[in-house]
Amino acid sequence: MRVLVLGGDGYLGWPTALHLSDKGHEVAVLDNFARRGYDAELGVESLVPIESLADRIATWRELSGRTITGYEGDLLDAEFLFGAVREFAPDAIVHYAEQRSAPYSMIDREHAVYTQHNNVVGTLNLLYAIAELDPAIHLVKLGTMGEYGTPNIDIEEGWLELEHNGRSDRVLFPKRPGSFYHLTKVHDSHNIEFTCRAWGLRATDLNQGIVYGQQTPQTALDPRLATRFDYDAVFGTVLNRFVIQAVLGQPLTVYGKGTQTRGLIDIRDTVECIRLAVEHPAEPGEFRVFNQMTESLSVAGIADLVADRFPGPVQIEQLENPRTEAPEHYYNVKHTGLVGLGLEPHLLSDTLIESMFDIVGANKHRVNPEKLRPTVRWRGALKA
Repeated sequence: MRVLVLGGDGYLGWPTALHLSDKGHEVAVLDNFARRGYDAELGVESLVPIESLADRIATWRELSGRTITGYEGDLLDAEFLFGAVREFAPDAIVHYAEQRSAPYSMIDREHAVYTQHNNVVGTLNLLYAIAELDPAIHLVKLGTMGEYGTPNIDIEEGWLELEHNGRSDRVLFPKRPGSFYHLTKVHDSHNIEFTCRAWGLRATDLNQGIVYGQQTPQTALDPRLATRFDYDAVFGTVLNRFVIQAVLGQPLTVYGKGTQTRGLIDIRDTVECIRLAVEHPAEPGEFRVFNQMTESLSVAGIADLVADRFPGPVQIEQLENPRTEAPEHYYNVKHTGLVGLGLEPHLLSDTLIESMFDIVGANKHRVNPEKLRPTVRWRGALKA
């Protein structure tokens, strides 16, 4: 199949492009390099050095003999986007091209507005490009488990069978997002579902949990193929932060009591989920939702795992939670759709955590310790 990966220079976009190419698909990547710009803005960089997109593409061709086509541009530029889709003529489009950090979206008004405009308008331009150029294109969109929040009922896969006053209906599962970033994903889901219903488009919305890990079989072939390893308090994930703090001899910073539960998924499973969704497309007019996670753990539980596996003393420090979220909550997520398509999950293991210690140990000279502490507070975005 011909697959266009939007955000193909990013943490997940690049290994996804390699995975799909390695499985025999014709792949193109499109990116505006905004993620690299956020590093410059925040004064931080990936723990693991990453090459330019051009060098990555050249390295992959050198090692595999396969060509990945590159496009540089912005989804907000509709003329460019339409041109790229028209030229590459994909069977499927994988959409990662959004500002993906909740803390970044909560810095202040400017960052909230930027996140909403960039994410929602970019996706809307994409929906029009598909509808006008080729409605048969299958859109595979990365959502987030954060769309749901933490409801006091089981979280179904996107839809809910509802009975009310003696009548029943199938409705989108209620959403209670926890940041302006997560709100953009909800807006995307509603816009995509509407275009499937109104225009007959086909789409798969992948509500993904927190991704951990930095290597896939393809990125591990050569250091020049490496993807990002984000650790800072704005873009880094909690497991990455804990691993780095352990290696540096710093306390693991748990927000609040750490009883908040999160869905998790290995990066190797993320790229495989994308492949499965691409190769088993939704039907015309279908808005299909998969909860893309493989297990759930509390934040304190993740800290305990890291502390238990690190070969040395580790302290755990509880910080005031900078976010506005329930400290304790029910959390039971249905996630059978992708397993039904053939996913064989990797669960968080001692081996994986120990390999992350090795990665951090080899690159710890690149860590800026000041960036590990939270500086963005949800209520602090309201200027006095």
